[in-house]
Amino acid sequence: MGSDQPAAPGHNGAVPDAPEEVVDGLPVLASDTTIERARPAALPARQVAALAASGFVAGVATVAVVTRRRHRVIARRRARARKSTLGEIVASNSFLVDVHLIRRD
Repeated sequence: MGSDQPAAPGHNGAVPDAPEEVVDGLPVLASDTTIERARPAALPARQVAALAASGFVAGVATVAVVTRRRHRVIARRRARARKSTLGEIVASNSFLVDVHLIRRD
């Protein structure tokens, strides 16, 4: 509405004979209670021991799996090498060879 006059009662959707509520906007405390600081929870000794033991067991299991896998790979390579050779290799040498083509004129 363009004017500074208050709206007629009943135009703003309120019940016409209800008392109006005055809101001053100040906070009100519910009660005078003190807030205590939260204490960090201490882990019981059994829980700490169980965590340490489970970490150790997990580490041992990981090492066992990696070692077993490595041994299997090496065994496969040896078996493949035995099948592919005709005779036993006594010694081997490797050479770096460069081949040059020379034009004859």
